[in-house]
Amino acid sequence: MKQMGERVVKLMQGNEACVEGAIAAGMRFYAGYPITPSTEIAELCAEKLPVLGGKFIQMEDEIAGMAATIGGSLAGLKSMTATSGPGFSLKQENIGYAAMAQIPCVVIDVMRAGPSTGLPTAPSQGDVMQAKWGTHGDHPTIALCPSSVREAYDLTIRCFNLAEKYRTPVFLMMDEIIGHLRERIEIPNSDEYEIFDRLKPKANDPNYKAYEVQRGEIVPRMAAFGDGYPFHVTGLVYDEYGFPKTDTDVAEKLLCHLMNKVSDNADDIITYEEFETDDAELVIIAYGGVARAARQAVKECRKAGMKVGLFRPITLWPFPEKRIHTLTQKTKKILVAEMNLGQYVIPVHRVKMPDSKVFQYGKVNGEAITPEEIIAKVKEAY
Repeated sequence: MKQMGERVVKLMQGNEACVEGAIAAGMRFYAGYPITPSTEIAELCAEKLPVLGGKFIQMEDEIAGMAATIGGSLAGLKSMTATSGPGFSLKQENIGYAAMAQIPCVVIDVMRAGPSTGLPTAPSQGDVMQAKWGTHGDHPTIALCPSSVREAYDLTIRCFNLAEKYRTPVFLMMDEIIGHLRERIEIPNSDEYEIFDRLKPKANDPNYKAYEVQRGEIVPRMAAFGDGYPFHVTGLVYDEYGFPKTDTDVAEKLLCHLMNKVSDNADDIITYEEFETDDAELVIIAYGGVARAARQAVKECRKAGMKVGLFRPITLWPFPEKRIHTLTQKTKKILVAEMNLGQYVIPVHRVKMPDSKVFQYGKVNGEAITPEEIIAKVKEAY
């Protein structure tokens, strides 16, 4: 490690960058259960958090890991857990609880090949739809996906900011390629990024209601357990005090609030990157580790005279439908490349123009998609 000006320059793994980003965001509680290929995240949190006055606990399983993460957030600490596909499945019931009870927390899913135990150390992007629909019922979903080690750092901070701002669990969907990739990165200074902390009740507010949204605000102000405010938490439909209600009007108002606090602020949440799309006759849509191969494929295609571009969703969910719809108005061919047999291609089909053609290239043998494979598929579709 060396210094470049005031910035630290370091050779860092994606999983390590995730931990460093979380700590920079203010994470001081980690609960989880070790699972390949996310294990380094737990190991580093166990090493670093006690030094900072934070808390690390290894639970007996993934279900308990998610429950403890919820508890840490309710107690007032920014909280995180990390896992991979099988553990992500086990966490889903408590993820739904966190979404319903509006408990901010961050879940890191370092995706590996499945289903079931699958290929524990092999890359995959098979959890994309699980992030969207893994827990039952209508619920908000925010999921980000890095394509570099530095972005793993930056997006982990952003995950915490979004979780706190919208009082909801937020996912970092990091495939094994990025989780175990090592790159030289410059760690930004603390004054170079924004940190958002949850809004708390006004001091000694005698009228505090745990789930009342005040005028001009997006979510209820959140007291911590032990702060002295009345606070009831449940997975049932609840009123502004947090107590269960079966009233149909209360149910509709609550569930619409859960969804609308995200959908109404989609422009604040959704980010993406474009490369050579201005005149593209075919656009590749790729994310995570695959986007790195797709970018190189675009460069090679351009050299060969093919007008190809890349659209990389950084926010997987909410789906960037406005921009993709606009792209298909001028680009009549879309190729979705992903390490699964066709997950993110589904919403692309939904929002495309009727005369646009969508192609999909998937790979599930535990090996990364290469630029050469993408180029071959582009030539077929071009």
